[in-house]
Order: sequence, then C-alpha cells, then structure tokens
Amino acid sequence: MHLSFHGAARQVTGSCYLLEHNKRRILIDCGLFQERRFLKRNWEPFPFDPASVDLMLLTHGHLDHCGLIPKLVREGFSGRILTTKPSVALAEIVMMDSARIQEEDAKYKKKRHQREGRKSKYPVEPLYTVDDARQAVPLLEPVAFNACHDLGDGVTVCYHDAGHILGSASLTVDVEVGGARRTILFSGDVGQHDKPLIPDPTLIERADYVVLESTYGDREHREDGDIDDQLAKHVNACAQRGGNLVIPTFAIERAQELLYHLAGLIYRKEIPRVPVFLDSPMAINVTELFERYPAFLDAHTRGLLERGEHPLDFPGLYLSRSHDQSRAINGVSGTAVILAGSGMCTGGRIKHHLVHNISRKASTILFVGYQSPDTLGGHIVRGKNPVRIHGKERDVKAEIAQLYGLSAHADHEGLLRYLDAVSPDPRRVFLTHGEESVAEKFADEIRRTRKIDVTVPEYRQRVELD
Repeated sequence: MHLSFHGAARQVTGSCYLLEHNKRRILIDCGLFQERRFLKRNWEPFPFDPASVDLMLLTHGHLDHCGLIPKLVREGFSGRILTTKPSVALAEIVMMDSARIQEEDAKYKKKRHQREGRKSKYPVEPLYTVDDARQAVPLLEPVAFNACHDLGDGVTVCYHDAGHILGSASLTVDVEVGGARRTILFSGDVGQHDKPLIPDPTLIERADYVVLESTYGDREHREDGDIDDQLAKHVNACAQRGGNLVIPTFAIERAQELLYHLAGLIYRKEIPRVPVFLDSPMAINVTELFERYPAFLDAHTRGLLERGEHPLDFPGLYLSRSHDQSRAINGVSGTAVILAGSGMCTGGRIKHHLVHNISRKASTILFVGYQSPDTLGGHIVRGKNPVRIHGKERDVKAEIAQLYGLSAHADHEGLLRYLDAVSPDPRRVFLTHGEESVAEKFADEIRRTRKIDVTVPEYRQRVELD
C-alpha cells in the first residue's frame, strides 16, 4: 500500500493524495494551487495518468480541494467522485465559477496585452473552460455521513463531519493488508469548535495513519475581542470617514458567517444601516444552500430557520450577481460594506474593488481569513506597498486590518485536540496543508511531546504504508 502527495505538501493549497493498494488507485481531493510561486503547478501534467485512477474521494467543496477536477476529467479521469450532498452542490458551484474566472481572466489578459502592445511567449488560454467543468459535474455522487461505503478490493471509506464548511468531511479509509485492517485518516480541513451555523468537528478515535492539516499548527487564533465588536468598530469607523469597508471574502462559509454577524449588528442597531453588497454570484448561490440542507447545520441555526428568522438576511443587503450590478457598486455615494471574492485576492471581483479603494485613506480593507504569503492578500497584510493589481502598481493608502476569530480552521490547540482523540497513537502522522516552516515546527512538537513518528512530505513524495 502506497500513498503519494501531489499537493498541499509543504504548502497550504492544492490538496491531492493518491492511495494505491493492489491494483486500486484512489485519489483523495484534486485542488487548485493558489500560492503565486506554485501557480505553474496547475498547468503541469499530472504526475499520474488520470485515466488510471479508479475513483476519487472529495473531502469538501473548497477550490484548493476540488479546483483541478475539471482538468483531471479533461485529461482522462472518468470515475466516481464520492462526497457529501452539500459538497456535491458546492463543488459544482465552485468548479463552474472557477471555470468562468479562468475564461474571463484569459480574455482580460489578452485585451491588456493588446492594449499595451505586448506579445506573450505562450498562448493566453484558460486553465480549463466552463465546458470542462460541466463534464466533471455528473461524476459527483452523494454519500452519507457516518456510513461505510465499499470501494472494492477490501477498501471502505466513512465520511465524518469535519466542522470546517457546510458538508465538509474527514475520511477514514479502511484497507485490508496481509489479513489485517489498516485505517488511514484524512483530516481534510478541520474546523473550530463552537462556531455558528455548522456542527463541531467529529473527533476520530482510531487510525493507524493520519494525514493531518497544519495550517495553524504554530499558533492559536488571535483574540482581539468579540467578533461583533471588532466588525462594528470597522463599519462605524468607515461610516465616520465616508469610506468603504471592503472585505475580501471566501464565498463558502466565511461570507455566510459575515452575513450572520452583520445581521445581528443591524438588528441590534450597533451599526448604521449602510448598504451591504454581497458581490459574488458564488457566495449568493452558496448562501442559498444553507436553506436547502438544514440537516447539515447546527441545532441553533436549524431552530432559527424553523421559526422563520433567517440568520443570513437583513434590511440593506444587496445581492450582486451580474457584472453591471458589481460595477454599479463603485458609484454608490457614502459608505458601503462590500463583500467580494476571492478571499486571498487571487482573482474575481475583489480586485476591481481594491483598485477603487486601496488608495483611498477613508476606506478600510478588512481581511477575515488566512492569507497565504504568496497571494495578493498575503502581500497586502504583510505590508507590501505598492502592490500590483491588474497589471499596475497601486499605492496602499487605505487602512489595512484583520478580523480575528472567523477562521474556518482549527488552531494549534484544536489540531492537537483532533490528533489526541486518536487512541492508541497512530503509527505515523503526515502533516500537510501548512507553510513549510509551520508544518516542520508542528511536527517537532508532536515528536517531542507525543513520541509519534511524524513526516512532513515533499511534493510528489511516495511512501509505503505498512
């Protein structure tokens, strides 16, 4: 039995693992690389033949977990993709949105090169197209939480709620090896406990091998006070200055949590009723899924919906689906709160809002999630000035701030809690989904305090299990 790491290895994004047993080849996730220095990996051929993969297990619908599936399908994969019901819907939304962005960005880049009289070394083409994404959608197949699914050749999988986003899962894959059963736990992205909207992550009690995310493996989530208090402070400050509050927003979960908190602030009259624009067709579609899949929400949220108290809607909320609606936001006078993707400013409508606001002293750019160092968002929060947006250097004059406590990822303490639930200790732990220095530091701590064999795998490394 072999496991190889084709993404999220000594980096945060690009989740992709290949499990090989006998003649069975099972892919776990196939995500987009989003850090700037790794973007070229999206364009490289897969290090395995996509047509040789029997099936895929998808942990959840984030872009860095499902964003390369259309490319995989175009290059020969035709097997089933098993995931939870909400993740089927989310993955379709994410892949279609990503394909549209790929096409739009390629078109925009071509126009810019023509305008600037530049000639590209290579043809400017999208990574994949909307048609490619459409070909992938029928392969998505829903499975239930907490039920084992037979994958053939002595392999079974069980999906457990990871508490990260709607429908997100940790996977336990059981494999018959030499007359014994071996369990591999793929954590996926582990969520925080006591968060609104979705249940807490399920703690898995037994596994021989653990593939554990390590995004926040070196730190606890910073507490700068109650989330509502932090958010109200920034809205009120922008209202006083007459600027906009621009929030680069992850369309899945983060946008919905922000709406949840803004709704509460407005109903309690802790902020003025400034217009709030959710400028993301994908975030709008995802928000609608929270009503479609109430069984995957926590008890408190289900209760609100049953009483007709929608936690994601309030007076002054505007949903911007079309490009014309998006462009019109920049003509709104006075203060507005603008939620737009992508969350790390790697593409999408947020870049246009940054162009209009990042050089305005009256405005605030508020980051509400992890910013990988090699992304535009990472450059901004780390103080780079100027920053390059749409081919031009832009001076950073707006206030740059971060809202803490909204992360969908478990922090250092939460990850240890997740790992410590496995008893007895696993034979081996593989740390993925973390910056190299973070994963190495976390690995050293686990080795020292838990006496567990820990590996921080290299990109494309292949290891033998048992």
